[in-house]
Amino acid sequence: MKIKEEASERHVLTITVDNEAGILAKIAGLFTARGYNIDSLTVADITENHNVSRITIVTHGPPAQIDQIHAQLERLVPVHKVVDLTEVGPYVERELALIKVAGTGDIRVEALRVAEVFRAKVVDTSTRSFVFELTGTPDKIDSFIAIMRELGIVEVGRTGVVGMIRGPEAA
Repeated sequence: MKIKEEASERHVLTITVDNEAGILAKIAGLFTARGYNIDSLTVADITENHNVSRITIVTHGPPAQIDQIHAQLERLVPVHKVVDLTEVGPYVERELALIKVAGTGDIRVEALRVAEVFRAKVVDTSTRSFVFELTGTPDKIDSFIAIMRELGIVEVGRTGVVGMIRGPEAA
């Protein structure tokens, strides 16, 4: 008899927390202790007085696991709110990447042409390399990197996903 496995789904969680030492370690520890993977993690202060931070985590798992993560995060003391953007409706997500590509001659010309198509911005250049800045969905960035890999990627840095629900309401 085969046991049916639940399909793993991608979820974008935003967590509003007190901006205090150790909160990120608590949240990461919660994921680690239960064997959950974090695909992307971003953290930033979001208030003028620096009291509150917003953490955005991208993770994968079956619905029951995501529900469990949500419930466990809400029980942590410095957590104000947990929102699963994937569940609340339409949302926008973006990521920033810096991609260094080395090359001369035709490779250099092709890298610039591809960058233009993807609307990547040249933020640094030398006679033998470029650093491109690209914002967009993770899929867009993955596609750009795949093409640039063939042209001579030297280094990639990515910020991780940030997301927000569409419309006038706060998450």
